[in-house]
Amino acid sequence: MRLALLSDIHANVQALDACMAHAQSQGASHWAILGDLVGYGANPGEVVTRVQALAAGGAIVLQGNHEAMAIAPPPPGQSLGARTAGWTHQQLSAQQRAWLQDLPLLHLSGPLLLVHASADAPERWRYVDNERMAALSLNAALAHPEVRYVFGGHVHHQTLYYKGSGQQLMPFKPSPGLAIPVPTHRRWLATIGSVGQPRDGDPRAAYALMDLPARKLTFFRVPYNHSAAASAIRDAGLPEALATRLETGQ
Repeated sequence: MRLALLSDIHANVQALDACMAHAQSQGASHWAILGDLVGYGANPGEVVTRVQALAAGGAIVLQGNHEAMAIAPPPPGQSLGARTAGWTHQQLSAQQRAWLQDLPLLHLSGPLLLVHASADAPERWRYVDNERMAALSLNAALAHPEVRYVFGGHVHHQTLYYKGSGQQLMPFKPSPGLAIPVPTHRRWLATIGSVGQPRDGDPRAAYALMDLPARKLTFFRVPYNHSAAASAIRDAGLPEALATRLETGQ
């Protein structure tokens, strides 16, 4: 089983198509989409349609905070997410909104615990962006002795956390394309990065591939036509900052 892990697509159909094609070239046999299919980008309907097709083929799909905002848009606020949630809501069909609303916040299967944000309180959308938050999320897996891997998104960065010789978690910044051994005598937590809106200074799309039989995890960065995705945002009349972010990876 080679599981492609995608998160934070953010209505960027160009990045999604590129990552799906790349994962297929790497032998992906199963799919998990860890939330934030929509929000920010110009093609929410197209992205949802593609992910629904994956789900019909057995893919795991989780709800993220931007699904929640697209289903019931908050009053327009200062955040880009709040400012664009109403627009996203209108682009989705009633059937698509109902489907997004029914998505689970967490998925547990054998050695895997999948979540959009933090596994200890998935409904609070907390960012797992340091060792302390990673420990809280990973400790939530202790209730399930079979779990060895916690995978999430939300932070738009790729990081692998593991316990070293002491009690503290150690963060590890992966190199794209390099398979990392993740043996089951340890528990591991990874934030897999963002397909549709990277924020680490690299505009390439990000995803990860877990080879369960080999116990190896590989993080990837995939070039895509981010200029076309940025142009679509501008053509839709969405905030300029969203287009610039795709071009700069910031």
